[in-house]
Amino acid sequence: MKFAFRAAAGLVLAFSTLAASAQAWPSRPITMVMPYSPGGPGDTITRVFAAAMQKTLGQQVVVDNTAGASGTIGTAKVARSAADGYTLLMIHVSHATNLAMYKGLPYHPVDDFEPIGSATSGPMVIVARNDFPPKDLPEFIAYVRANAAKVNLAHAGVGSASHLCGLMMMNALNVKLNEIPYKGTGPALADLMGGQVDILCDQTSGTVPPVKGGRIKAYAVPGRARLPSLPTVPAISEAGVQQFDINISFGLYAPKGTPRPVLEQLTAALQKAVADPEVRAKLEGMGISAVNPEQATPAALRAHLKQEIDTLGPLLVKAGVKAN
Repeated sequence: MKFAFRAAAGLVLAFSTLAASAQAWPSRPITMVMPYSPGGPGDTITRVFAAAMQKTLGQQVVVDNTAGASGTIGTAKVARSAADGYTLLMIHVSHATNLAMYKGLPYHPVDDFEPIGSATSGPMVIVARNDFPPKDLPEFIAYVRANAAKVNLAHAGVGSASHLCGLMMMNALNVKLNEIPYKGTGPALADLMGGQVDILCDQTSGTVPPVKGGRIKAYAVPGRARLPSLPTVPAISEAGVQQFDINISFGLYAPKGTPRPVLEQLTAALQKAVADPEVRAKLEGMGISAVNPEQATPAALRAHLKQEIDTLGPLLVKAGVKAN
C-alpha cells in the first residue's frame, strides 16, 4: 500500500510539474527567425508581428535575420532548434519552393515543422530605377522585349518571391533577361534605388514606400486589379498580359515536436496580432493585408503550404531552376 501511495504521489507530482512548466511558458525571450536579410519586406513583416505578439505573450520577441541560400540557412537553424517554442520561423513561399530546388535539403518543410498560422497576404509590383527609359506600362513591355539582352532583373535569390515573380514576368512577356541574384530583397532594392540594376518584381511591403517617396518608379501590378496603395499603377492585365498573377503569404512555424499547449498559445497570440487594428494599419500602409483570424491557424497554413508545394514545385522543375 505504501509503495502504491508513493507511486501515485510521484505521478501526481510529475504531472503537476509538467503542468506548471507549460503554464510558465514563456519564461524568457522568444526568437523569431527571418531567413532573409534586414531591410526587405519579410524583415519588415516579421518585426511588425514580433512587436505585436510580445504584448500578448509577455516576453520579448527578438527578430534574428539569418540569411543565405534562398532562406535555407535560417530555416535549417529553426529545424535544428529545441522544440520548446522559443525559436520560431517566419517565412513565405520559399518554404515550398526550396523543396523542389535543393537536393539533400537538410530539413523537410512539412515533416520538420509545426504550423502555427498564416500571417499576411500581399501582392507584388514591378518597379524600376528612376531613370529607366520607359514612361508607362506599354512602353515598358515594348522596351523590355526589344532590349532583353541589356535589361538587368534583380531578385532576392533563387526561389525567393522576387525570383518567382521575375520568372513569371519573363514567361508572360516571352523574354529572357539578365538575372542578378542578391542575398535578400534589401540589397537588391538598395541597388535598384542606386541605379545599379534596372528592374525588380517584388512585394509591395518593400516597394511601395520607395515608390511613394520617389526613389524608384512602378510600372505594373501582376494580376487583374490595381492596388489601393498604388491606385495610379495599372494591373498588367490592362496591357493585355494574361496568366501573370502572384500573391505572397507569410506564415509562422515552430520546430516539430513543440508541445501542443505552447503551439496553442502561439496561435492565439498570432490571431490577436492579425486582428489588431494597429498591425492591420501598418501592413496596409505597406500595401499588404493581415489575414483574417480564421486563416491564422495551423490547419489553414498546412493547407496553404501543400498547395504551394503542389503547384510551384512543378513550375520550377519545368523551368529547370536548381539551386545546386
